[in-house]
Amino acid sequence: MQIREITNNEYVTLGEMMVTIYSSLDGFPSPQQQPSYYEMLGNIGKLNEQVNTQVLIAIDHDKSLLGGIVYFSDMSAYGSGGKATLEKNASGIRLLGVSAKARGKGVGKALANQCLQLARKVGNKQVILHTTDAMQVAWKMYQNLGFERAIELDFMQQELQVYGFRLIL
Repeated sequence: MQIREITNNEYVTLGEMMVTIYSSLDGFPSPQQQPSYYEMLGNIGKLNEQVNTQVLIAIDHDKSLLGGIVYFSDMSAYGSGGKATLEKNASGIRLLGVSAKARGKGVGKALANQCLQLARKVGNKQVILHTTDAMQVAWKMYQNLGFERAIELDFMQQELQVYGFRLIL
């Protein structure tokens, strides 16, 4: 498996994968309930064009896309609700997704670890992320990586409770 920054010709494939992943989560809002969120997921590759933002992907030896994640070197680019965008000396992680065929193979952990390495490289002291009840597999993985609940970063995304997490580096 290789983890690297997304290229322009992979934007559509990753976007379609993310829409499929998130819309299949039990208990997560549907595209009809949160169309703007799914529009953002579908265009996830374009986030790579923002300042302080990198979209990272995992590919296998056949160059098949296994998953992706968005890394923010500065929380001002993070784009979530709540207070997270005000955090200083912090990086952020959003929109982790792993294809169904690659789940359970360490892809999500490898993507998250790459973000932690990038945060250390730029000298940030913490990494912030958010997750939901529908994302229990990711939630457990984040806790195993050392992330702790940060209740002060919680917010509501329409009717969806979103939970903040923080890892002190």
